[in-house]
Amino acid sequence: MKFADLHLHTQYSDGTFSPVELVAHAVQHGLAAIALTDHDTVEGCEPTARECAAVGIEFIPGTELTAEFNDTEVHLLGYFLDTQNPRLLAEITKFQTVRQQRIHEMVARINEAGVPLAVESVFALANCKSPGRPHVARALHKAGFVKHLDDAFDRYLKKGRVAWVPKARMSALESIALIHQAGGLAVMAHPGLNRTDEIIPGLVAAGLDGIECFHTKHTPAMAEHYLEIARKYRLLVTGGSDCHGYSKAKPLIGSVKLPYEQVQKLVAAVEFRRAAAPNSSGNGHGP
Repeated sequence: MKFADLHLHTQYSDGTFSPVELVAHAVQHGLAAIALTDHDTVEGCEPTARECAAVGIEFIPGTELTAEFNDTEVHLLGYFLDTQNPRLLAEITKFQTVRQQRIHEMVARINEAGVPLAVESVFALANCKSPGRPHVARALHKAGFVKHLDDAFDRYLKKGRVAWVPKARMSALESIALIHQAGGLAVMAHPGLNRTDEIIPGLVAAGLDGIECFHTKHTPAMAEHYLEIARKYRLLVTGGSDCHGYSKAKPLIGSVKLPYEQVQKLVAAVEFRRAAAPNSSGNGHGP
């Protein structure tokens, strides 16, 4: 059988792997297809696509957007995106600006707590347009202010801690529409982590295409639960490790292996949508 991992992050957001390293791990785990879903960016898609082409791995360009529905946070994965789509790039640029402002605010709060972390050190370590809390945690650790990354989150960065700053979120309806107009499919990420099953019918009504049934932190019972929901609402099924490289203690790529037949269903769905709306943006394949 062939397998895929459709939830992966690189150094272009809060992962630690470069595209070269990520694809090397994909080869090591025998994956036939991967998707890059960095937070609020598609910047890493082109170099990752090149690496995949060189080794014969199918590549799906994507991103992960933070949204809300009825005041509930939801993460949406966009697959098969036209990464040159002007509206997508414009919205992503807004998200990135907000992310950078959020880093300034988190570090300011850490400074107020008596820890002289330099905000420049966070941006230098992140070296990307979409910095996040893991970069602050790594900067704290590198400077010797915490013993390990979990310590940084426990002391400063978790919700309710001194440096917690909530993410800016667009509405889920806008996020789904943004993904669709960029030629992509909109999929609800790791629903078992958010425990927000009650919003799924509303997302389906808004055009949700699929649901991530298989995830590193989904138990077998949770996976089966979301497979049943996928059947009920006729949603596409995806899965992935949500690998962030070594920022979460170990590389998780390959820990979730989605049967390739689900990738084929995704391809069929995006091709059907493209055929039904030939003037829509994006060809559904290229980065």
